[in-house]
Amino acid sequence: MSDRITVEELTELMKKSAGVTVSPQELRQGYETGFDAFGIDSLALLGIVGELENRYGTPMPVDAEKSKTPQQFLELVNSVLLTEA
Repeated sequence: MSDRITVEELTELMKKSAGVTVSPQELRQGYETGFDAFGIDSLALLGIVGELENRYGTPMPVDAEKSKTPQQFLELVNSVLLTEA
């Protein structure tokens, strides 16, 4: 298991936790676009955060579910995972 979350993993989590299907390529193109453009709200992000906490066994940042963009979210959670590694 890697110690950072990739765009590919995030798209899988978006599908699993929120039922939103986005390709990694689409997510990369919209990296700085708001999650709302992909149909992801704070509740869906909370589900993704919960899934990550279960997967990695470590708490995610308190504000992770308030991230506005995929870029902001990945930077936040990866900073925690890299610290924990």
